Amino acid sequence: MTELINGPAGRIARLRDLMDARGYDAVVVRDEANLRWLTGAMGVFDYTHEFPHAAFITPDACYLHTDSRYFNSFAENLPADSPWQVDMDGFDIPGWVAQRALETKSRTIAIEDDMQLNFYQGIVRGLEDRSIAAALPQMHGDIRRMRAVKDAEEIELMRHAQAITDAAFAHMLEFIQPGQTEKQVRSELENFMLNNGADGLAFDSIVASGPNSANPHAIPSDRVVEKGDFVLMDYGARYRDYDSDMTRTVVLGEPTAQQRELYDLVQRTHEECVAAIHAGVDGSDIHNLSVKIISDAGYGDCYGHGLGHGVGIDIHELPNFGRKSNIVEAGAVITVEPGVYLPGVGGVRLEDYGLVTEDGFEPFTRSPHELQVISC
Repeated sequence: MTELINGPAGRIARLRDLMDARGYDAVVVRDEANLRWLTGAMGVFDYTHEFPHAAFITPDACYLHTDSRYFNSFAENLPADSPWQVDMDGFDIPGWVAQRALETKSRTIAIEDDMQLNFYQGIVRGLEDRSIAAALPQMHGDIRRMRAVKDAEEIELMRHAQAITDAAFAHMLEFIQPGQTEKQVRSELENFMLNNGADGLAFDSIVASGPNSANPHAIPSDRVVEKGDFVLMDYGARYRDYDSDMTRTVVLGEPTAQQRELYDLVQRTHEECVAAIHAGVDGSDIHNLSVKIISDAGYGDCYGHGLGHGVGIDIHELPNFGRKSNIVEAGAVITVEPGVYLPGVGGVRLEDYGLVTEDGFEPFTRSPHELQVISC
């Protein structure tokens, strides 16, 4: 892959290139993952969906508005030589945007397409109050598409997050035994990650045993794990705001012939799909390959989800290995997670994530693919 300018400076430069190409005088950003990506401020954003921040970016200035809960954290955590001018003026945030438009003489101000309607209406009112006639074009996911290609700093953070996740799996192979509940297994899994370098969890962990493992997004329950069960664990660590994502399915005691068949099919599907990944591939082609392999084995009705998704600051990002066509570029970090699920019996999923390169796929995941049998 072509080396990107590393860190927030390179990301702002990429956004300004887009602004120049589109004729934008300014861009307004509210999404916290987008803000984390652009500012490089670690350990500040708490993703509460309160949307307490806003950025106003012009060709020659970066303004960031926040409130008193976060102001000192930004001062302490923005990278050295950061271009961001941070304030907590007494404006309502839409009014702050309008005031920045007035001061910078911006008249074409691009906005995120998932911006809250009341926030958008507030900007319109703020502009009208200042007698400013301005266009507010939507960016149609432009920043999210830029985030799909990771720079070296992001890749290193995700490698670190995955190392914690791999260590947790090794620990769980020693911990899981019959008689524990799914909730107890989840608690041990998550506590291990938090006690061994994770800043948080990438998402609510899935732990499903026996017939519950046939539910791809099962919620851990009070079901007691039994000898002979599949135990499926889908989980990840968060490190400095970047996520990992991994699934492993283990068996308690010697597997049955059917369990071996299901596991071997999923492992083969995973590895054949990985071998087909490279920069420029259509994500739908890789997904369709997984469907063909599983369907040819007679289990097509037991696999309904997409093969994979991008990972970064959000646990689900672009690009995707799914039904919709989308070109996967070098530098994308994406999961590969085929599964087969038999209602009332159990299910298997095997998930790694890693980096798409010009000629292949480099997994960050180091845990073994082979079925792990827990003696009991």
